[in-house]
Amino acid sequence: MRQRKTKQAELIKNEMKNFSNFFDAQTLHKEIIKKDTTIGIATIYRFLKDFQNEGKLHSYLCNRRAIYSTNKENHCHFTCKICKKTKHLDIKKVDFLKSGIVEEVCHFQIDLTGICQDCLKK
Repeated sequence: MRQRKTKQAELIKNEMKNFSNFFDAQTLHKEIIKKDTTIGIATIYRFLKDFQNEGKLHSYLCNRRAIYSTNKENHCHFTCKICKKTKHLDIKKVDFLKSGIVEEVCHFQIDLTGICQDCLKK
């Protein structure tokens, strides 16, 4: 049984590498079952939680659903309210927040919502 879990973990880790940015558990599961139909969604969630606890994965709330990323950098997301696509924005500094924060910031997540360029053109 231990060997099976190891094979499942390896398959899940390898599949996560195929996502360039963000993914959710359902999308990961759809890809996994193409290779191993015995892996259920509960197993996916369990491994995602373990990977988070090990610091190998970050979880973010986006449109009231959990999305995951192996990127350990701070995150700023822009979500289009029309097409629902989520895009990662690269923001390195939080200097603009420092005036209101006296604590030491280790990690941050900012979620922006609006209309993306593609939807604006329509």
